[in-house]
Amino acid sequence: MRTLALVADQSGERLDVFLARRLREVSRSQAQRLIERGLVTVEGVPARASHIVRRGETVQVNIPPPEPLALEPEALPLTVLYEDAEIIVVDKPAGMAVHPGPGHPRGTLVNALLAQFPQLREVGEALRPGIVHRLDKDTSGLLVVAKTARAHRHLVEQLKERRVHKLYLALVQGVPSPPRGVIGAPIGRHPRDRKRMAIVEGGREAETRYRVAQALGEYSLLEVEPITGRTHQIRVHLAAIGHPVVGDAVYGRRSPLVGRQFLHAHRLSFHLPGSERLLEFTSPLPPDLREALRRLELGRA
Repeated sequence: MRTLALVADQSGERLDVFLARRLREVSRSQAQRLIERGLVTVEGVPARASHIVRRGETVQVNIPPPEPLALEPEALPLTVLYEDAEIIVVDKPAGMAVHPGPGHPRGTLVNALLAQFPQLREVGEALRPGIVHRLDKDTSGLLVVAKTARAHRHLVEQLKERRVHKLYLALVQGVPSPPRGVIGAPIGRHPRDRKRMAIVEGGREAETRYRVAQALGEYSLLEVEPITGRTHQIRVHLAAIGHPVVGDAVYGRRSPLVGRQFLHAHRLSFHLPGSERLLEFTSPLPPDLREALRRLELGRA
């Protein structure tokens, strides 16, 4: 159990909001659960989530240790586009998280990989074996996975040096002007909602290139290249310029066109670990995204 004592730096804020703002690892809903369990006190007295914090009050928070996650192999469908002794390239479906976490301990890409490639347990981080980059749960498309420590090291280095090139297809609201451009704005945790990212002063450098590939009335299909690799980067940047990804319920709004965010990792290129050989892979749009485009092209949206 970890105990923290926080002194309120302002007045008029709900207790759950205050905790989510001050504690980087705690979301507002997690703060509410801690309060409900009696693990939060204000001036030594258990308080409600709706308690209005006053400047100078001492808030004590007892944070229990995280429950251990067991990585279990699962025989889940897995589309492997390429495999050799050191790497695997997979085409991840929408709806599958890359690795286990709170709320999705099973059914992830890592669980599926371990069923086919048990040696991955020895590569990289314990809860993210073999993983060198990620896709959001509801983003489909290409990922490279390391099968050896050497490959993991080489791929991480290529990512840091920006020699791994990723091209996404995104359907967005409206048509960006100019039709080709670069979005450069720092990204960090949202100051009030810790589950979201936002453009914030002092955030991490982030840069995204885009090009309008097809204008479709009130929508446009973009080719998007993230130069950096921040969490939710493409979604945050496109929303910030007024063209959120269609179907993105977090940074835009839900859409009758498609049941998830229209974002697909379409092309991926990198150098084979330990070699100068350049590998490039392409993944076509999956059926749900193809159908959304077809409806727009036929004027049936």
